[in-house]
Amino acid sequence: MTFTDAISKERAGPRFRRGKMSDSEKYEAKLGFAFISPWLIGFLVFYLIPMAASFIISLFDYNLATNEASFTGLDNWTRMLFDDPNTWSSLWVTLRFGLIMLPISMFSAFMLAVLLNSLNLWGRNIFRTLFFAPSLVPFVAGALIWGQVLNSQTGWLNRIIELFGINAVGVDGIRWLDNPTLIPVTYTFIGIWGIGNMILITLAGLQGIPTALHEAAHIDGAGWWRRLRTISIPMVTPVIFYNLVLGVVALLQYFLPPFVLQGTTGYPEGATNFFMIYFYQQAFDFSQMGYGAALAWFLFFIGLAITILLFGTQKYWVYYAGGD
Repeated sequence: MTFTDAISKERAGPRFRRGKMSDSEKYEAKLGFAFISPWLIGFLVFYLIPMAASFIISLFDYNLATNEASFTGLDNWTRMLFDDPNTWSSLWVTLRFGLIMLPISMFSAFMLAVLLNSLNLWGRNIFRTLFFAPSLVPFVAGALIWGQVLNSQTGWLNRIIELFGINAVGVDGIRWLDNPTLIPVTYTFIGIWGIGNMILITLAGLQGIPTALHEAAHIDGAGWWRRLRTISIPMVTPVIFYNLVLGVVALLQYFLPPFVLQGTTGYPEGATNFFMIYFYQQAFDFSQMGYGAALAWFLFFIGLAITILLFGTQKYWVYYAGGD
């Protein structure tokens, strides 16, 4: 009897027949629901109900300061999509930053993981700890540290650049936080500093590759680059896909560093007016909670569409061992 025949026979048994459940099966079902009930309650109370409430609020002109609300239907959505240019400009600022930050962070995380996985690297565990440590620093503290590092007057980054004969310190120097052209570069610096989690996940994926594949390729004369390109990268594509999805979601919600360093003004010249910054400004600074809820749902739909698109493309480039 084959394995599939055994499964078919088991499913044809009394356990899988439709009909009244036995007492033991009822007990197992109740026990299962009891174990998952904390998660179900948490999902219902902290996710599903607030999401439904926020969608209802998006249909109202709700002032958070006065706690007054009036039903306006789709007026908030119409204003957001057709009458408010700041919606699209803030979305563009976010997407532009993501197009810069995401490829750089994923490439850096992958190459650093390859380096940290090398048997020829002395002190691998020390370097792994050092690369992961910044991700343990609280975001607010990390942003404040970077604010001092990138200060145009006293920041040590500009002072190091000065050692190479480049005028970097002072009013006419490199103003990392004041030049709208440099803002994407500045926040990319800050983002790269905190890719420890991505490095760790990629490193785990690399260590899960069977060593027999590399040994066989080495015996056949394949060099380091050939083994990386034909073995390591294909085998670790599920991890790359995982990091890609999480990276897209995180970048769409990018908020804390620009909020801590430059508030909600979008300084300089709207370069830091990320979508979440604009949402916070409308919902909490201006107390337009109904409009803020519409913005939040708009971002949710954008993230959902991108995620569905990514899952639709994975069959063309993601390799799952033992799967289709």
